[in-house]
Amino acid sequence: MIEITPNLYIGESEILLEYVRASGPGGQNVNKVSTAVQLRFDAAHSLSLPEDVRARLLSQAGSRMNKDGILIIDARRFRTQIANRQDAVGRLVELLRKAAREPPVHKKTRPTFASKIRRLETKHHRADTKQSRNSQSDAIDS
Repeated sequence: MIEITPNLYIGESEILLEYVRASGPGGQNVNKVSTAVQLRFDAAHSLSLPEDVRARLLSQAGSRMNKDGILIIDARRFRTQIANRQDAVGRLVELLRKAAREPPVHKKTRPTFASKIRRLETKHHRADTKQSRNSQSDAIDS
């Protein structure tokens, strides 16, 4: 079991890890050993995820989620399979933790009476300034 939050776990059987050949540094080792990890997690059909977490995950995952609801994470930062596997699982956990956090409730607020008065006074002051510019330019033209 992989712990996401204290009350949210996913089973390791829900994660499919596939090892592929990676590009990048490593010399001939890159051509011989499959060190990159492709992690797949079927978020749309996972029994471990509550419905609200699943919905937030689908919206937050972006291009990492395919149309079937499978989350795909590619990890090829490191030269070893073990490090890439830990990186992929860590990124999955981080993404799920972010989706598990409920967004704060937005409370509608209204401006105070004093702030409305200040705004209107500023507008009148700006209008007076602009008006005084026009009257001076009219006097010069005539």
